[in-house]
Amino acid sequence: MADQATTAPLAETDLESIRKLRDAFNDIKKQLGRVIVGQDQVIEELLIALFARSHCILEGVPGLAKTLMISTLARCLALDFSRIQFTPDLMPSDITGTDVIEENRTTGQREFRFLSGPLFANIVLADEINRTPPKTQAALLEAMQERQVTVGRVRHKLSDPFFVLATQNPIEQEGTYPLPEAQQDRFMFKVFVKYPSFNEEFEIARRTTALVSDEITPVLNGQQILDLQRLVRRVPVTDHVIQYTLALVRQTRIGEPGVPKFIRDWLSWGAGPRAVQFLILGGKARALLHGRAHVQCEDVQALAYPVLRHRILTNFTAASEGVIPDTVIKKLLEETPSREGELTRDERFKKIFAS
Repeated sequence: MADQATTAPLAETDLESIRKLRDAFNDIKKQLGRVIVGQDQVIEELLIALFARSHCILEGVPGLAKTLMISTLARCLALDFSRIQFTPDLMPSDITGTDVIEENRTTGQREFRFLSGPLFANIVLADEINRTPPKTQAALLEAMQERQVTVGRVRHKLSDPFFVLATQNPIEQEGTYPLPEAQQDRFMFKVFVKYPSFNEEFEIARRTTALVSDEITPVLNGQQILDLQRLVRRVPVTDHVIQYTLALVRQTRIGEPGVPKFIRDWLSWGAGPRAVQFLILGGKARALLHGRAHVQCEDVQALAYPVLRHRILTNFTAASEGVIPDTVIKKLLEETPSREGELTRDERFKKIFAS
């Protein structure tokens, strides 16, 4: 579960930090633009997850520069980057590290020494996470949640900041071990990396077939990112925004009072409390990236898709009608009023708030 937010008000120095964060956000996009063409929304969602101290799943077909985007982002942030190619024969020790026996040249005695694995980096790209067995997936998920790995009886703390980006290929499912919904819930966002537009692909073709410079200047270091992660927790949220967030999430739970008919028709399972936490926390980070010191309903609306799409489970009826999770979320946003008076006066939402 996400950590509890502090309630201390933002000071004048914090407002200056917000301005610096906004400038850093623009600088990062400018630096990435030297290497990556387009994908502005993906980059923004990745940074929101980073500053919210959480993790992401990226889904997209091969060749969309997912790995290049993440490695370049790590260079922009002056962070250590590690890529793990997940395969069916990958073992937990291959990613966490292992104990080896070494001889002490001074005493002549043999002793164990821990050799850290690729998880010991600031940004970890778990490429094709659904290609590896559940045992190795579980080792990664322990690192994500507890920010540590356990080898034998010894726990090893991971570096901070620690950010995991797991990728999935949506077009090949043979020989895969799909992440269960309960494990996907550990990821803050599920981000879709889509095909570029014609103009973007034209620029990609022009750049990648010529000699170009891709020099990247670091914008933020690790300590600055940790400071900004703490700042995110201090962004105030009104009761109305919290009510609006609860209204969105609680409407996905079939069988609850006030749930609309299309939810009962299309969903077999809804989102849990972690979705509420991530929507609010992500809204705080998004507000800061846009230069605001408070969260608005539009922040929650903008993040509803990446937060909810892997937390709601559509049923057979939805599949037969061509309905996907994003379809459900779109309709949910359309039927949930964002104005405070409309939300609290609506009879259906009174049932939701009273349940």
